[in-house]
Amino acid sequence: MHLIDIGVNLSHSQFHGREAEMLEQAIAAGVKQWVLTGTSLAESQAVLTLAEQLDPHGQHLVCTAGIHPHDAKDWHSSTLSDLHALHSNARVTAVGECGLDFNRDFSPRPQQESALHAQLELACQLNKPVFLHERDASERLLGILREYRDSLPAAVVHCFTGEKTALYAYLDLDLHIGITGWICDERRGLHLQTLVKDIPAGRLLLETDAPYLLPRSLRPKPKSNRNEPRYLTWIASEVARLRGESLEQLSAHTTQAAQSLFRLPAL
Repeated sequence: MHLIDIGVNLSHSQFHGREAEMLEQAIAAGVKQWVLTGTSLAESQAVLTLAEQLDPHGQHLVCTAGIHPHDAKDWHSSTLSDLHALHSNARVTAVGECGLDFNRDFSPRPQQESALHAQLELACQLNKPVFLHERDASERLLGILREYRDSLPAAVVHCFTGEKTALYAYLDLDLHIGITGWICDERRGLHLQTLVKDIPAGRLLLETDAPYLLPRSLRPKPKSNRNEPRYLTWIASEVARLRGESLEQLSAHTTQAAQSLFRLPAL
């Protein structure tokens, strides 16, 4: 089995000093490649450095570089040029995490939108996919994406937790959809359990969003209560069951889709 975790927050303080061990454990479990998420200039540089240190030959780790909507308030005159410089590194294969978060509004909405526009323009210029964040903002995000979709090579709505209307609208724009352990949550993920079968093969991607979103149904439950990429196998098994596929079938098409989108090497 070969699975790809498209969303790992490896620079998070909960992982400090355990990164190499985690990569070894994940590879042993079949989660052989990761996309490391950059959410600010500092975090984007941090995950790039980790990728180069842990995987010097570039077989297992790539990363994104971008400004999360929470951090849009910190956008300044040199942010775009700094992002451009990060994207000159071949390890950086997608723009983001960027998008809109109208749930927490940690940055004013006009600043979120301005930062998103700038990063979508950058992705079009660089011909790179976009790693998108969206909370309670699907209609506005769709409106903005439609302005760029003809020039944008691809995009994934990471950690999708929305409803059917949003899912179908994203799929109509030919976007990829990232599914996390949220689908294993009996309190708030039940609607995803019926929707996940509607995502076409080739558009479905899997992620942990580690260290967040530990699957609630995971057994045995780790004492740390911390999600890790090796637990993607649990999420994959649940998604395969809900789609009526074997784990091998799911692994094959999600891996192919992720490798193509993020330009990961075949193993």
